[in-house]
Formats: sequence, C-alpha cells, structure tokens
Amino acid sequence: MTAQPTNLSGIDVRAEIERLRKERNAVILAHYYQKPEIQDLADFVGDSLELSKKAAATDADVIAFCGVKFMADTAKILSPDKIVILPDLDAGCSLEDSCPPEKFRAFREAHPDHIALTYINCSTEVKALSDVIVTSSSAETILAQIPPEQKIIFGPDRHLGGYLNRKFGRDMLLWPGVCIVHEAFSETELLKLKAQHPGAPIAAHPECPPTIVDHADYVGSTSGILNFAKTFPGDTLIVATEPHIIHQMQLALPNKTFIGAPGADGNCNCNICPYMALNTLEKLYVALRDLQPRIEIEEGLRLRAKKSLDAMLAMAGGTVGKGDLDRA
Repeated sequence: MTAQPTNLSGIDVRAEIERLRKERNAVILAHYYQKPEIQDLADFVGDSLELSKKAAATDADVIAFCGVKFMADTAKILSPDKIVILPDLDAGCSLEDSCPPEKFRAFREAHPDHIALTYINCSTEVKALSDVIVTSSSAETILAQIPPEQKIIFGPDRHLGGYLNRKFGRDMLLWPGVCIVHEAFSETELLKLKAQHPGAPIAAHPECPPTIVDHADYVGSTSGILNFAKTFPGDTLIVATEPHIIHQMQLALPNKTFIGAPGADGNCNCNICPYMALNTLEKLYVALRDLQPRIEIEEGLRLRAKKSLDAMLAMAGGTVGKGDLDRA
C-alpha cells in the first residue's frame, strides 16, 4: 500500500515536481485516463504500451508512470535498467485482478492445442504465460495473421474478445474478465443521450459490452477514439470510454462538444476509473522525492513476459499507440 502524502503544507507541489523531474532525470508518463492536472504536466500522454515504448527510447534514468500497475510493470519490462515508480501501488486493474496467474496457467494446461492471445491489461506473470500480447489498437492486425484453424485462448477481457470474435468470425475461447469502467455504461441512458443529440456519432472502446458497442459509429482504442474525434465531420461526439480522455479532445478541438456516455442511472460517476483516480500530484511528488514505490521484476520473469510483448511488436508494431501525444 502507498502511504498518503503528509506534511505537504506550504510546498508548491507542481514546482517541486518540475525540480525533481530535472534532478532525477525523470520522464513523466500519463495515461489518457489520468486527471487533467496530471496529463498537463506529463512528458508523454497516451496509451499504455506506447508510453512505455517512448520512455524506453529516452535517456531518462527514472520513469514516473501515472497510470496503473500493469502499465508500470510493462515499462519496467521494456526498460530494466531504468528506475520505474508508480505514485500509488494500489492503482490496479479489474481485468488484471480477474485473471490470477495460477488459474490462467491451469486454463492453458487444460487447452494445450490453443495459443494464448492476451490483452495487455494483465499481470507480468500472465504475460509470461502468453504467446502474444495484444492491445486494443493491435489486436485486429494480429488476429488477422493467425490461421482460422488455429485455436485461441483470449483473455482477460471477454468483451474485447467477443468483439473480435464477431468481427472476424472466430471462436476464441474467452476468459471471463471485464473492465469495471466500461461494464458500467448503460444502454438505456446511452439511447436517451443519443435521442437528445440525434446527429452525434458514438465512439466506443471495445472493452464495452455489446449493448454499447453495437450502437457505436466508431470502435477503437483510446488513441483511435482521439483520432476519430479529430476527423469526424460533426460538432458533437458521444464518448463511451473513461471520460478523462475528453480533456485531450477539448484541448485539441475547443470548438467541438464532447459528451461522456452515461453509466447506470445517468447521474453516477461510475464510468470514472477508481484505480486511475488514486494517482495525485501529491503522490507523484512524493514518489519522485523518495523514488518509491518502485517496480521490481525478477529477471527470468521479465524476459518471459518480454517474449510475448516482442511477438506483438513483431506482428503489429506499427499499429500500437496511434495518436499518442508527445510533449518532450
């Protein structure tokens, strides 16, 4: 657990972050689902894997990853010689939690004729048990290269796997995990919103259930949704993913209107990721000051996990993270 920052009264947190960024030779990464104040001070804003790739290409000694733990783990897999810190170690992921490594190992052993395509939202241990890692931007390109007769396990997101099954006519065996954020969207409330804005298209992340995806005019990764926002011809867009990505849309397109798709009764904040929200400027400052919490991965495990990431990059490296923002 990450201790709450204390005794920060009188400290200019933003100024201290800037000082420590230089002093530590640190690069600050922020996922699109981070709070706007964190996105605005980051060196790079984007999707999880592309952020790790960008950080690996820098000469930084320290990577401060404002995201969730599997993302920071991925940064460490790709940058073993850099110090990787995460502002709050409790920033997890419901998809990672849904797929314990020992259960995934047993699942694989029960289906020895299947290969494992595994969504990047999983633990390092599950990556090490997988054949190819996919992202929401690379999954289609990778699946298109695998012969139809090859049996496939897809995990941990059953909605992304189901979307791919429907689109490609495949019959992948799906692990039953879901993202609690994308699961929270309400079809009834979405249709009410659509009726209020009849000309507005809907852009949805494929982690959403079919009841949401089936109404979407565009389905894609966070970076893909951001690119769609920049190219669609209208002036209003309904966005069915974690709403903090709308900050980047508003910065890039201040004359357009972006509306977050509603969850539950249309009034709750249940579509805000509670894990991403654990990161704060204060915790980022403390992490840079103390170089803790620090991500450590045993080398043998890191290399096994990296093999599945390398397989993805070899098959679909050009599709990863399209639309990420470089502030360096």
